[in-house]
Amino acid sequence: MIEKVLKARNITKATSHTTSNKGAAGVDAMPVGELKKYITANKDQIFTQIILKKYVPQAIRGVEIPKGNGKTRLLGVPTVVDRMLQQAVNQVMAPYFELEFKDFSFGFRPKKNAQQAVLQAKKNIEEGYKHIVDIDLKSFFDEVDHALLLQLIFRKVKCPITLRLIRLWLKAPILIKGKLCKRRKGIPQGSPISPLLSNIMLHELDCYLESQRYKHVRYADDFSIYTKSKSKAKKIGNEVYLFLKDKLKLPINRAMPEHDSAKGTHGVLAYECPTVFNY
Repeated sequence: MIEKVLKARNITKATSHTTSNKGAAGVDAMPVGELKKYITANKDQIFTQIILKKYVPQAIRGVEIPKGNGKTRLLGVPTVVDRMLQQAVNQVMAPYFELEFKDFSFGFRPKKNAQQAVLQAKKNIEEGYKHIVDIDLKSFFDEVDHALLLQLIFRKVKCPITLRLIRLWLKAPILIKGKLCKRRKGIPQGSPISPLLSNIMLHELDCYLESQRYKHVRYADDFSIYTKSKSKAKKIGNEVYLFLKDKLKLPINRAMPEHDSAKGTHGVLAYECPTVFNY
């Protein structure tokens, strides 16, 4: 796979994509505008380091942005060179997984969007599935288990060099307010490859829900399950909580918002939709 990643056409496409996305500089302070010139002058050295397994990504620059509820979200900003390389890997690797991703997964996929997710939710409700299980994953991007994720990737990606790059990107330290912090779990939000990695992890949830014939809609790490009775919703909520905890090692946010219906025992919300959405 690494041969496809480093092909001139793929690198050119990744460079253009990274440049057009703009974005802030990483820890090396290189602006996006200098990427093309830098890659042209240094690609042979960079590619040789990658092939010889000597390439080491630089640290990620941590940036806190407001979430709108008084809290902040920590974004990780890789250097522009690492962003370009992640994009190059993403372009080659994504099609291998896209073939198996489920129809009811709408986030960060070709020809999929949030509006389609809302329309599918509306359809489920109109068909009588008005009792909804709402599960809030606690800081999903900060909690992803690296070993489990790499194991899932290995099912389709056998290239040791590509796997090494992904592993190093996952473990790259993050610079927060001048302090370099190690990272033993989690996917850095803000990296080009993060959406694909999150979908690879949560595809396991999709497969589980499909095997149980549960109707659900997922957009990245946000998902809801639709049922026809309150008792069924609570039962499913507890089952899914255990699957996430035991199989995917993902914690649930127990600080759920208040709602008219009772909260589940594990911070899982099961409620009836009072109205059908109209557009």
